[in-house]
Amino acid sequence: MEGVFDRPREHAFHNFFEAHHGELARMASLITGDSSVADDLAADALAEIWRYWDRVTAADDPLAYARGVLVNVARSWNRRHGLEEHSARLLGLFRRDERTAETDVPAALDVRAALARLPYRRRACVVLRYAFDVSEREVADILGISVGTVKSQTSRGAAQLAALIAATDGSADPRAALVRSAAGGRRGATGGVR
Repeated sequence: MEGVFDRPREHAFHNFFEAHHGELARMASLITGDSSVADDLAADALAEIWRYWDRVTAADDPLAYARGVLVNVARSWNRRHGLEEHSARLLGLFRRDERTAETDVPAALDVRAALARLPYRRRACVVLRYAFDVSEREVADILGISVGTVKSQTSRGAAQLAALIAATDGSADPRAALVRSAAGGRRGATGGVR
């Protein structure tokens, strides 16, 4: 009998998983700087979310809760792998499900390499604010820091990212470069960022 009662709960989680796994994997890729572990980290976060599914569904914003879990899983992975001390690495291009003909691989790799050089908290703030358009309040809740800290870390991170990208390719627009990177470096038919 228990299985019958659990079906709506399992169905709700399955829908949540399907709707948000891709976004959580992209976020993990940008936060850790390693796209090869992004799916695993998103799956680990979603497994943790399933363990506390009742708490997640009771939250005001279940996706914000999930992002917080993912950030914590990614932080643990970063610590275990010493990425903050060995930040710059050769990164693979993150891919989204949708494909377009034109891919700006070097720019996406430049952004990912520059992101990997940012300290963890700055990188998380920049990724959450610019690539995923998360509000300052939500970033503060996810990272367990004040809104003022989010503002300063995002500002400093964006400036540092702009300097790193400008040193690589002459571009100084970190938001456009980061959004392009989150989208897999792809451009639409008109050449604009998608």
